[in-house]
Amino acid sequence: MSKEGSLEAPTRHPILWTEPDFIDTGKIDAELRRVFDICHGCRRCFNLCDSFPRLFDLIDDSPSGELDTVPSSAFKSVVDACTFCDMCFMTKCPYVPPHEFDLDFPHLMLRYRAAEQAAGKAGFRGGQLAKTDRNGKLAGKMADLANWATSLDNFGMRNMLGDLAGIHREAELPQYHAKTLMDHRSEGHAVNREAPGHGRKAVIYATCFANYNEPAMGTAARAVLAHNGVETEIVFPSCCGMPQWEQGNLEQVAANAEKVAGEMMDWIDQGHGIIALVPSCALMLKFEWPLLLPHDENVRRLADNTYDITEYMVALAKEDGLAPGLAPLDGGVTLHLACHARAQNMGAKGAEMLRLIPETEVTVVERCSGHGGAWGIMEDNFDVALKVGKPAARQALKADSSWVVSECPLAATHLRQGMERLADHIPRTVPHPIVLLAQAYGLQQLEGPSS
Repeated sequence: MSKEGSLEAPTRHPILWTEPDFIDTGKIDAELRRVFDICHGCRRCFNLCDSFPRLFDLIDDSPSGELDTVPSSAFKSVVDACTFCDMCFMTKCPYVPPHEFDLDFPHLMLRYRAAEQAAGKAGFRGGQLAKTDRNGKLAGKMADLANWATSLDNFGMRNMLGDLAGIHREAELPQYHAKTLMDHRSEGHAVNREAPGHGRKAVIYATCFANYNEPAMGTAARAVLAHNGVETEIVFPSCCGMPQWEQGNLEQVAANAEKVAGEMMDWIDQGHGIIALVPSCALMLKFEWPLLLPHDENVRRLADNTYDITEYMVALAKEDGLAPGLAPLDGGVTLHLACHARAQNMGAKGAEMLRLIPETEVTVVERCSGHGGAWGIMEDNFDVALKVGKPAARQALKADSSWVVSECPLAATHLRQGMERLADHIPRTVPHPIVLLAQAYGLQQLEGPSS
């Protein structure tokens, strides 16, 4: 018999999203009640996302003080608060498989949303915001206008954006660039033939965010890799589907997975590793896609050959050694270990990578930023997102580093907004640690830390 708190590694089952029972509302409700009752008796996840406080409040405020008097209609608020950070499954829950209780809270929330999607009950606003590839292409064509319209200083447009899209007027939104990361493909960096890692080849999977919102992440990664002897190409067949995953649109996620995996096969056959720049995207390619399409050989091969950028750099350093030239950064670095980096079960690779920089103190913050993809920018969630991320913001300020960075660019921005509410002077925030590694190599210059 399985024991509570088993030391066995958690495992996940394939997602049976094509079977009719997967979206059967009666069966979903029965499973929700089974899982919620176990959560009620445990409550270890009370300080993670807002799903668990909402669930426990529903139970505690019910007539019986138990789950049996909570109406099923109230469960939607619990489901809506899940951001798919996976931390309950990865770090807190003692009942994940192979335990006999067989709990997978995030994938149960996914199943509920998939049923909503199939019934046409998924929110229109969320569905439109989830089309990050389309939105990036459109906004990039008029980047100056898009950035003006979404600026926090543009009170009129932000109020209108709140009315139309439900986005909180104080939530800082990503900027768009007319020149995407894909547009930088022709700007190749000379590969350092003297580097210990010379001979390696890799494809940089651009991701929606790096392509449209933060091309400097991709150019920094390419410069660092070239300096370390790695020949790279930038490829972006399609979005990884994480935004659609959050909406329960699994048919679209599967279509994206098949398209991306199919295009990556030639590169893998030629000996290229596949590097994802954003941890949420790496998580999809490495773990979620194989569960969604367990019999797709292309998806499996892609998963086996995909690396998070920090994971790749640490492996390069350990296996071949890094090229010389790293210089200390001006002041220490506080790294927010993003939830989707932790969910990849690869260790704290962002911290390991930054510790390769000489004479640079690295402090790690493991608390959730609270952002949760598009969840944290919505009117109903922004204040809660800041509350969830407040412990991480406090830890970042307490570290008193010159730089604060997250492996998740959205989390970095959210952390900065949280720190701004706690202190008058905050450290300089950076969207990803690969940018700091490029800075340490002198390959990409940043402005000095704020005081």
